[in-house]
Amino acid sequence: QVQLVESGGGLVQPGGSLRLSCAASGSISSIKSMGWYRQAPGSQRELVADITSGGTTNYADAVKGRFTISRDTAKSTVYLQMNSLKSEDTANYYCTVNYLKVDGDLVYDMDYWGEGILVTVSS
Repeated sequence: QVQLVESGGGLVQPGGSLRLSCAASGSISSIKSMGWYRQAPGSQRELVADITSGGTTNYADAVKGRFTISRDTAKSTVYLQMNSLKSEDTANYYCTVNYLKVDGDLVYDMDYWGEGILVTVSS
């Protein structure tokens, strides 16, 4: 069983900052990547940023230069520093982990999603 504990969301004024955290635990043999997606009301879920175990990062064009994803490998935790927030950043943010699960002689490539955390950017 895998657990993802997300924290750091809330209400912030335009131009403000928030830092999201997501800690993974449970039956995870090896994390390949972790990331953040978001979904605004009436919109599809979209990638915000992700980071591989090797440290390679990937960002959506809409957040480049404003958001920074980082990780603490020892804590199996990923962070999303969000600066210069805009009203259009308002959404539910979901943490995701891609990992390997070893079961005997078998190795499974797995994905797991957090429950989501609300970020509201409003004056």
